[in-house]
Amino acid sequence: MNKLLIDLVSEKIFLMVITKYDIYNITKENTKINYEKLTILIKDFLNSNNLKFEDINTIYVNRGPGSFAGIRNSLSFVKALYVTRKIDYYCYSFDDFKYKKDVKYEDIPHLCDKFKIKKNLINPIYLS
Repeated sequence: MNKLLIDLVSEKIFLMVITKYDIYNITKENTKINYEKLTILIKDFLNSNNLKFEDINTIYVNRGPGSFAGIRNSLSFVKALYVTRKIDYYCYSFDDFKYKKDVKYEDIPHLCDKFKIKKNLINPIYLS
């Protein structure tokens, strides 16, 4: 079961893929141009690790708090993948895990289960 984590709410775009045997990640500059080519960035990231969208079973996307543009773009992308490819997703916030110290991205799938984060629910948290 392959999992894709997407975080566009902070200063860097962060992508991670967790496969049965490996964990891959990449960071990119958080710019308007990269938002416009988000699909290409993710596709290239997957391809560089010998994966395709069809290989992803679940997506975890950070819903904030953070950048309005980053949250909007990442949620739109994930919702489009859900509609077109039926890939389930979880929208998490690091605030959801405030009772857990030193949360790492690779912990997110397990923590979403542990803290009963609802699947396919979008509830963004924007910074004012």
